[in-house]
Amino acid sequence: MVSEDPWQLERLDLPRYLDLVGVRAGKPDRDLLERLHEAHLRTFPFENVDVLLGEHLGVALPQVQAKFLAGGRGGYCFEHTSLFAAVLERLGFVVRRRLGRVGDPTLAGRTHMVALVTVDGDDLLVDPGFGMSAVRPVQLEDGLEVDQGGWRFRVRRVTDAVVGPGWELYRLREAGWELMHTVDDLAVQPVDLAMGHHWTSTHPSSHFTKTLMVARHAAGWHTTLTHESVTVRRPGRPTEHRPLMADELPDRLAELGVVLSDDRLRRVLEIVARMPAA
Repeated sequence: MVSEDPWQLERLDLPRYLDLVGVRAGKPDRDLLERLHEAHLRTFPFENVDVLLGEHLGVALPQVQAKFLAGGRGGYCFEHTSLFAAVLERLGFVVRRRLGRVGDPTLAGRTHMVALVTVDGDDLLVDPGFGMSAVRPVQLEDGLEVDQGGWRFRVRRVTDAVVGPGWELYRLREAGWELMHTVDDLAVQPVDLAMGHHWTSTHPSSHFTKTLMVARHAAGWHTTLTHESVTVRRPGRPTEHRPLMADELPDRLAELGVVLSDDRLRRVLEIVARMPAA
């Protein structure tokens, strides 16, 4: 029997979410969508700590909101987009969940999650869980380039023999345009997320199982933290990249909003200490 609520939307604590991100409910228009997207990025970090610990409980909405809304944590794409898509649907937006391939689509699996939202006849790409995400939704118009406070993105419509019809998202870096991911047009069901998450969080070739990855957007800057380095990007300025000092990881995690119990932090530090240098 097909569930009438496959994404478990009725279990979402919408008032708690809106309180955390500091946005009031309103008409489901583009203004509200943009404010919610940016507020989400500012509130919840991108991080893979539970994957490294082997303690990830899954990407269904009840597990995600327990982690984000009750636990004060963040997560990666399946979690961010699952939560954000549920929020949007509960607020009355038209939402379609999609999967994508990060980097070369002929080599990458469908291990990234986004959502497409239709507002006033326009389709917009909603992508709060990429790590270096677009700050606001990007309208899906072939060849469109957008500037979001100095962060520049481009979308391109593609029809590929390997991945089929879809959309490519690029970001502008110092060396030029870099392909972020390719999203296809196939509908997505909860089981697709469970399968993608299982591979991403357990397969030995997944970089999430081998590398600490934490990222956070703030007004005018973006920070990426790994077990080896700290990278700070600011629009229009050279990227700052430096090694992570041996004793600074706890402070950097706290600064980026990854607050862990003493036991979890101890185990993360032990895992990181065993990670080989790149």
